[in-house]
Amino acid sequence: MKLSDYLTAANTMRTIQITKIVTESPTVKTYTFTDKQCANAKPGQFLMLWIPGVDEIPLSILNATKEGEICVAVKNVGTATQQLHAMQTGATIGIRGPFGNNFTQNNGNILLIGGGTGTAPLLFLSKTLTTNKSKKLTFIVGARTKNELLFIDQLNKVCQKGNFITTTNDGTYGIQGIVTDPIEHLLLQEKFDAIYTCGPEVMVKKIFETTQKHQQPLEASLERLMRCGIGLCGSCVIGKYRVCKDGPIFNNKQLTEIKNELGISKLNPNGNKTPI
Repeated sequence: MKLSDYLTAANTMRTIQITKIVTESPTVKTYTFTDKQCANAKPGQFLMLWIPGVDEIPLSILNATKEGEICVAVKNVGTATQQLHAMQTGATIGIRGPFGNNFTQNNGNILLIGGGTGTAPLLFLSKTLTTNKSKKLTFIVGARTKNELLFIDQLNKVCQKGNFITTTNDGTYGIQGIVTDPIEHLLLQEKFDAIYTCGPEVMVKKIFETTQKHQQPLEASLERLMRCGIGLCGSCVIGKYRVCKDGPIFNNKQLTEIKNELGISKLNPNGNKTPI
């Protein structure tokens, strides 16, 4: 298939039915459906999910099988996600994608850092890295409380004993503090061949600054307002980049180019720059 044909197919809306819904936390549910176009999606890519009569939203892909079974994790944060959370198995939704670039893969000493639903694409990535027999896989996840930590059982399975670190703001599980707290110590102790992160942009900014300080590699998935998913509307612009088309995965060099906006400002729904 030519690239132009692939992009046309990816951007074509497909109406499908939700086949499975799992409540992961008080605010997050995972949704499973079948979509052949997304069957070859790679960790880090995203799709646009349409809630009929409401809105279309971007979601990182949590899992994709060769048979076309696709999973996404959705936090209830607004009108569209509230409507999606009210849906039942069998409900009709629309899908476009997969879009964007993906995490590059390294089979050495790996560190993954996830915050909130940002853990989803990293779990997808970690399963791929485990399949490729990475030398060592360390995962840090954080949330405000124990009840909001996501995918704990699955992450325990992909990480070697002692290499799965959790943080909670209130100390109800794991280390009390925020997800970025353990990183400084880890980077002082070890040299990583690759570091991957996804989560709130303020978190990503802190991780970027820490990895720069220790001269260690980083790839970060950025979350921004997206309306089209194909680089036309400009709502997701950061610096000279369109997150949907040039990202959502950015490396050290690119993050350095946008550091004056990273975690500081973004475009609001009206297209105006606003503080994060």
